[in-house]
Amino acid sequence: MAILLDLSVQQPEELAQGDGQSFASEAMWCDRLQAWLEDLSPEEIPQGQHPPLGYELCLRFTDDSEICQLNRQYRHKDQPTDVLAFAAMECEIPQISAALPLSLGDIVISLDTAQRQAQRLGHSLDSELTWLAAHGFLHLLGWDHPDDESLAVMLQRQVQLLACVEIAVNLDLPLILSNTAP
Repeated sequence: MAILLDLSVQQPEELAQGDGQSFASEAMWCDRLQAWLEDLSPEEIPQGQHPPLGYELCLRFTDDSEICQLNRQYRHKDQPTDVLAFAAMECEIPQISAALPLSLGDIVISLDTAQRQAQRLGHSLDSELTWLAAHGFLHLLGWDHPDDESLAVMLQRQVQLLACVEIAVNLDLPLILSNTAP
């Protein structure tokens, strides 16, 4: 099952000057998303009436200013956040008469917030961006975390997804929960 990725980057200049590694490689993100799709169980993958030809999603890296606007507009929270996910299938999978790529939705990640969180948690920006992309990806598939218990389950699944792309993270749940408090 293939994944089609629309990657866009509003890259703050100070992050562009980083260590020379580009976090904005479409091929790298396609490989990671493909690995995550292959790791999913059949119950975790939206299928609909006909198996789709593949999945589409948009991954956008932006800054705190833009994500604050989106957070205000869609979540009524006037503050920046690390990641927002806009699922295309909020209620049910559209029934289509032919196999087509199925749109999962959009993931928006703030590079400013990701950079601060990476420094605070002591890992690389790439690890933090992958962590946040995995979180958004699971939201697009219908995962949610209305309480700490469901958040812990979701975070464990994120750890598994990162392991699929050979990124290890130290899941310090109390620290993460303190960073995600409203």
